[in-house]
Amino acid sequence: RCVQETGINAEYMGLIQMATGTSAIIFLDHKGKVIIKRDYRGDVSQNITERFQKKVLEVEEQFLTPVFTDAGLSYVWVKHNNIYIVAVSKGNPNVLMVLYFLQKLVEVLADYFGGLEDESIRDNFVVTYELLDEMMDNGYPQITEHKVLQEYIKTESHKLSKSDKVSDAQVPIAASNAVGWRPEGIKYDKNEIFLD
Repeated sequence: RCVQETGINAEYMGLIQMATGTSAIIFLDHKGKVIIKRDYRGDVSQNITERFQKKVLEVEEQFLTPVFTDAGLSYVWVKHNNIYIVAVSKGNPNVLMVLYFLQKLVEVLADYFGGLEDESIRDNFVVTYELLDEMMDNGYPQITEHKVLQEYIKTESHKLSKSDKVSDAQVPIAASNAVGWRPEGIKYDKNEIFLD
């Protein structure tokens, strides 16, 4: 009823509602085989990699585009070294946001693993899943700064120690006030504010 009163076309309203986040992120090797797949929403079918292979891997390089749609799904992808990182969305995602997220994902993984190749993902698949879970929630980007993510995810082997007890647990600084561009430990001689 509200749509009729305002004069907004119902089809237009449907397009607005279709603007969605990412349904799944898939890491593929250069042959199109799945390395890791993280499904955030469960609303895409299992044959999405076959569709991607037909549209990207079996096409000449001059006809490739980083964004395409097929059967109601939007595919946004980047290639880094020998890996394709594909974000699949049902409907109409914010493509610029997804491309930026994929680039940040490449940067973060390269920082964590000292370079990003298919072997580094296979060797560190547990950390990769943890990073994907922290960086994206229900298909929407959350934390993409490497320094902040290091507060949540430690890449060293986990050893049980006294600090692991629940009573000694501390909230990471990143959860409260850390920003990726400001180094820790800055001290000032005077804390003054001048007001006019």
